[in-house]
Amino acid sequence: MTAFNMDPFDQLEPLLPQESAMGPVLEKAHDLRTEAARLTGACQAGVSRELARMLRSMNSYYSNKIEGEHTRPVEIEQAMAKVFSENREMARLQHLAVAHIETERWIYEQRMATADLYSGRALCAIHQHLFAQLDANDRIVRLHDVDGQVSEAVVVEPGQIRTRDVAVRRHIAPAWGALDALIQRWSSVYGHARRGEMQVIAAAAAHHRLMWIHPFCDGNGRTGRLHSLAVLQSLDLTAGLWSPLRGLARSGSAYAEKLSNADMPRMGDLDGRGQRSQRMLIEWIDFFVDVCRDQVRFMSHMLNLQAMQDRLGALLAHEEKVVKRGIRMEALRPLHYLFVSQGEIGRGDFASMTGMGERTATTLISKLLDAGLLVSDTPRGHVRFGIPLGALRFLFPSLWPEAEADAAAADR
Repeated sequence: MTAFNMDPFDQLEPLLPQESAMGPVLEKAHDLRTEAARLTGACQAGVSRELARMLRSMNSYYSNKIEGEHTRPVEIEQAMAKVFSENREMARLQHLAVAHIETERWIYEQRMATADLYSGRALCAIHQHLFAQLDANDRIVRLHDVDGQVSEAVVVEPGQIRTRDVAVRRHIAPAWGALDALIQRWSSVYGHARRGEMQVIAAAAAHHRLMWIHPFCDGNGRTGRLHSLAVLQSLDLTAGLWSPLRGLARSGSAYAEKLSNADMPRMGDLDGRGQRSQRMLIEWIDFFVDVCRDQVRFMSHMLNLQAMQDRLGALLAHEEKVVKRGIRMEALRPLHYLFVSQGEIGRGDFASMTGMGERTATTLISKLLDAGLLVSDTPRGHVRFGIPLGALRFLFPSLWPEAEADAAAADR
């Protein structure tokens, strides 16, 4: 277990590496900001809205996966339709997935300032929103004491800072009586990071230091990842178009390994000035920023306009020849137009672009709405580009392989 002395405040340092040691990661942070801005500018509002909705489901899947609690994408989709498994444990995971989705939506709508997010109040609000959606039976956990022994089962209280000492794997979390001071220190440093690249570095470092503080009895990982999403959003980096959660989950053991390494004590006089290792903190920051850049670059590739036209054509051919729901290739031109040019268009304009007769085009629009390839907020309102899970393997191949596998299985 991680060594822990009677001065937890000192053990938290450094919260940020010395600037003289941050040249390479600052350059990567600059590249991330540039590439993220380019991606945001390339995506239309309607597509962005629907992609963000789908990514919330994906994020909930990957957050569960990181915790070692697996739900299939189809099970999350069923849960969003309020269809839950008869298996008690699976239903619990479905409830957690829905809670994550709703909390991420709530975070997106809050639009909190970056400095405000680095506060105990904001952390508790995220934890509260997430766990208050679960009933008491879904919030029962078994905690470990500082000797590594399983203690009694407790019910996690939404938004409540812990009032007991706990251990997580090899890490003995700071004594509960020190939490207020530790969170205040965490807030003051990261909430006042210099604007620009340093705020990206702060977002990465803050994720680890929050995990080290371990402010809640349970749910620290889920809350910490949602907090990181909120910070990246507040920095205008995501626009709902990408998420580090996919990269963190798909990094195998590297996520847990880099977090654990950053717990290490300082290794000699050349390893910074705090009690924790500066070198390992920089290694963690480098890993986190790399994950973010990879996700931005992946989504930039996915949103290539010509490639999307080809993928839409393959999807519509599959619908005509295999699924046979009455969705025809004539939908290609207006669907691609929605993707590249407009957030929404009227149904009459969509029908005209198909080149079909009015009644046939109206039937096609109805079938596209049923399939989720079109979305409308009202029965006769404007339509926008939709991204149903069943179409992911055509529209965004490899974005969410597990969802593609579920959709392929459903076709058989």
